[in-house]
Amino acid sequence: MATELNLDGLDVAPGVVETIVQLAALEVDGVASAEISALGKISKSAKSIEVCLDDDGSFLATVHLTANYGRPLRQLGGAVQEAVADALLSQTGHAASRVDVFIDAVVFPEQ
Repeated sequence: MATELNLDGLDVAPGVVETIVQLAALEVDGVASAEISALGKISKSAKSIEVCLDDDGSFLATVHLTANYGRPLRQLGGAVQEAVADALLSQTGHAASRVDVFIDAVVFPEQ
């Protein structure tokens, strides 16, 4: 990944854009966590949130998250895709051509 993302002449650190993605995902009802960190057990180098620019200047985002039990996972994934795409467009002026959502775990309510 590049050390900076160039958005129409403005250089932005990838961490800034990853934070936008994280906050958007966490706003979706049913998301328990979406951390900006390494994916430990899966890969020590893979991050749970990654954002890069496509050749046409649109975002490609990948989000790994933990879901709360009880919400249909397909609906949750779609809601996260929509929230992330909307946040990227409103905060940066650049659309997302793809938002991939991976639900890596489900947490159950405490009894």
